[in-house]
Amino acid sequence: MHFKKSFFVLFLAVGLVSSCSVSKSAMKDRKTINGYWILNSVSYTGAPGNFKSQLFNHASDDCFEGSSWFFRNNNSTGSYVLANRAECGQEEQFIRWSIYEREGMNAQLQFKFIDDRYKDISGGKGYRLDIVSLSESYMRLESKVMVDGTPVTVVYEFIKNDE
Repeated sequence: MHFKKSFFVLFLAVGLVSSCSVSKSAMKDRKTINGYWILNSVSYTGAPGNFKSQLFNHASDDCFEGSSWFFRNNNSTGSYVLANRAECGQEEQFIRWSIYEREGMNAQLQFKFIDDRYKDISGGKGYRLDIVSLSESYMRLESKVMVDGTPVTVVYEFIKNDE
């Protein structure tokens, strides 16, 4: 009887650990994203015209072009600083990030805002961006939005910044 209880507890523990584990694919993406990046460009596809937008309810797309991003793999935190322009501000924004996997679809980089003590300041809300391309030196993320009833894709192109 003792053997059955021990086996059940072991089986339960293995099930809990495996259900909370990160897949090999997500681990690979996390390791690749780890480090410093520059958001080189923000562009829009899917509809004609010029667009101006406020990204992540924070600042204009112009301020995000040239912004510096840092992703720390070992504790899923990071930050970004907007481009060095007078109208953008230079306050560091802290984030908690992870990889969200979806069956048969692109994985997503998801993040939410935190304070410098790692406490959530976004009320549990965050952002998900499709990982369209990821290498050691380049990352392309996309998000789909609606503009006047027309689907538009916001394209974020990052280059690795080995500081």
